[in-house]
Amino acid sequence: MTFSLTEFVERIASLSLNVLSVRVLQQGRLIGEWDADQDVRRQQHSISKSFTCMAAILAITEGKLHLGTKLEDLFPEYAGLAPKSPLPPEKLTLFDLLRMSSGHDSPPLWAEERSSLQEKDWVKYYMSLPLDRFPGDTFTYSSGDTFIVSAMIQAAVGQTVRDYLAPRLFEPLGIGDVQWDASPLGITLGCAGLWISNEELSRFGQLLLQKGNWQGTQLIPAEWIELVTRKHIDTTGGGDWSEGYGCQFWMCSHEAYRADGAHGQFCVILPKKESVIAINSEEDNLQAILDAVWADIYPQL
Repeated sequence: MTFSLTEFVERIASLSLNVLSVRVLQQGRLIGEWDADQDVRRQQHSISKSFTCMAAILAITEGKLHLGTKLEDLFPEYAGLAPKSPLPPEKLTLFDLLRMSSGHDSPPLWAEERSSLQEKDWVKYYMSLPLDRFPGDTFTYSSGDTFIVSAMIQAAVGQTVRDYLAPRLFEPLGIGDVQWDASPLGITLGCAGLWISNEELSRFGQLLLQKGNWQGTQLIPAEWIELVTRKHIDTTGGGDWSEGYGCQFWMCSHEAYRADGAHGQFCVILPKKESVIAINSEEDNLQAILDAVWADIYPQL
């Protein structure tokens, strides 16, 4: 059967879904591509979180961090800042943060707060906030958690996540001159702000599908790819957002997992289909885009 994106494109047009770019890979080959105009570098929003996870893995494998590393291990100067809470925030571990289970009811450092926050030291600010519940059990999506992961990596390895990943991930994938937004103190944002094209995103997806191997070189240990892309905590959203969460990756229906970002950006990995689907959009109805993927792309794989 010849693969075609025609029905997918017709569906998104009929629903007025503002999808901008699609790439479909199977067995390492590009089998489908479509662009509304051209595939340019765009901010990948929360897809950035999954790249930050790769930096965390590498820091762990290099012995600089471990899943049990606590905030107080790297930022002892900010211990004791928060009012009394079920657990002092300095006791949060890297694993708590990676799986979005830090214990905040209202997650700190959302985009709107970041743009208006007077405190320039966002780590100090985060560690001054009490937790609402004991961490580790309940999922609350938090861009602040991922920013703190980025800060932990920088403190442990002595480089920003952007600079740390450049020779270890971006350059081997052929992704050069990467722009990644940073905090006022120069910490890579981590949770958002990575600017790459959809085609470059599809390479990242292929790396994940190949469990960290790229052109014969193991860039990321396979066992760690397997660990972070499996379910670690339940989620309560609807549709594909109800399938659970790993470590900076969402679980999907159809035996898939994904990196995703605001306004309809997706990197969907389908191991049993040996396939990757990368999508960039400017569209708030994210589930409708995934529904179109399941209806018109998935059956052809």
